[in-house]
Amino acid sequence: MLTAFFSAFRTPDLRKKILFTLFILGLYRLGAQLPSPGVSYSNVQACLDANTADSGVFNLLNLFSGGALLQLSVFALGIMPYITASIILQLLTVVIPRLEQLKKQGPPGQAKITQYTRYLTLLLAVLQASGYIALARSGTLFGAACPTTGPQAIIPDTSTLENGLPMWVTLTVLVGVMTAGTAMIMWFGELVTDRGVGNGMSVLIFASIAAQLPGQIWGIHQDQNNWLLFGAIIAVGIAIMALVVFIEQSQRRIPVQYAKRMVGRRMYGGTSTYIPLKVNQAGVIPVIFGSSLLYIPSLVGQFYQNDPNPPGWVIWVNTYLVDPGSWVYTVLYFFLIIGFTYFYISINFNPTDVSENMKKAGGFIPGVRPGKPTAQYLSWILERLTLPGAIYLGLVAILPNLAILAFGGSQVFAQFPFGGTAVLIMVGVGLESVKQIESQLMQRNYEGFLR
Repeated sequence: MLTAFFSAFRTPDLRKKILFTLFILGLYRLGAQLPSPGVSYSNVQACLDANTADSGVFNLLNLFSGGALLQLSVFALGIMPYITASIILQLLTVVIPRLEQLKKQGPPGQAKITQYTRYLTLLLAVLQASGYIALARSGTLFGAACPTTGPQAIIPDTSTLENGLPMWVTLTVLVGVMTAGTAMIMWFGELVTDRGVGNGMSVLIFASIAAQLPGQIWGIHQDQNNWLLFGAIIAVGIAIMALVVFIEQSQRRIPVQYAKRMVGRRMYGGTSTYIPLKVNQAGVIPVIFGSSLLYIPSLVGQFYQNDPNPPGWVIWVNTYLVDPGSWVYTVLYFFLIIGFTYFYISINFNPTDVSENMKKAGGFIPGVRPGKPTAQYLSWILERLTLPGAIYLGLVAILPNLAILAFGGSQVFAQFPFGGTAVLIMVGVGLESVKQIESQLMQRNYEGFLR
């Protein structure tokens, strides 16, 4: 592996791509630490040092932004607006015929859908920036212990000072800066995709999660103060990552044979290939869906935090859906992931379309008739792959919740670094990037990373 690593840097164009990717990642991490105008950096750090930002509601959002959300930095929104916009466009493709036609047009139609995704990302960025700023000013984002008014506030009111700007101007500039930061993150992702290594957006998410990893691991040690337990957690984490790599690489290969046909004087077809159906066909999307759906009632319940007599449903939500260490939260999260896995695969993989495309190209599955029997066979295979894949996703996702339950409700384990969304994304992006580097090395007759 080290030989292949040095070979990658000895190849001029591949070395240039790797260094360019590292340069963009450096700029991305710089923007994640750069304070936004109007935000008091010292007051933010005081709130974070007081451990008032441990609310599980914003853990996932802060994870995707690489810790930038709770810093209210220029890149505070992270990549989440783009992810949300992409998911919405994917769902609308099934509902809106116009988008479905664009998807079938190939690269030109995909470019148009990408343009729509960008516009929707900016719109979502404006809405999310406004929402997070309102939550920060009300004390919800950082906790009730953080002052919401006066000089110790997260966003101090400077309108009473000499030459101070009105508050509405400060807030407008703050929303504009965060939205511009999201647009720049999109640009960074496209640059990495075109001129770097791997999928740009995925690499940026990987960098955000990897930046949080050392602090989360050390936070577990400080919380438990037990080196033996710390070593056991590291060993379990390595085993979990190895298991995730094994399952992410697992696939059911359905053989496909193409009939021979004469076109002019040439013979075409007669080749054999296969349809790779992964065990985890849905990726990490069901985990994001399940997390987002569980966050909605928690976020709505935040508006009643100062109400002395909140409604009964708010009490129930605060008791069972805010605490990630609750059995109700864990079980509900697990079954939501299983449900969303089936839902996402049903809209993302259409056996009827695959069967029709195979039939048009003269392909068939040995022992299965083309047309409707092929679609039924593919559905039969997919149903039996989806269940173990959904259970695997659910178990990996609730590992942090199980860790909280096992270690007495410690909130440090709410960001357990070897479970949940983090390990799924890190392993998936890591494998994808290594495969891309390996394929380019193989084109130059070098040994790849994986023998």
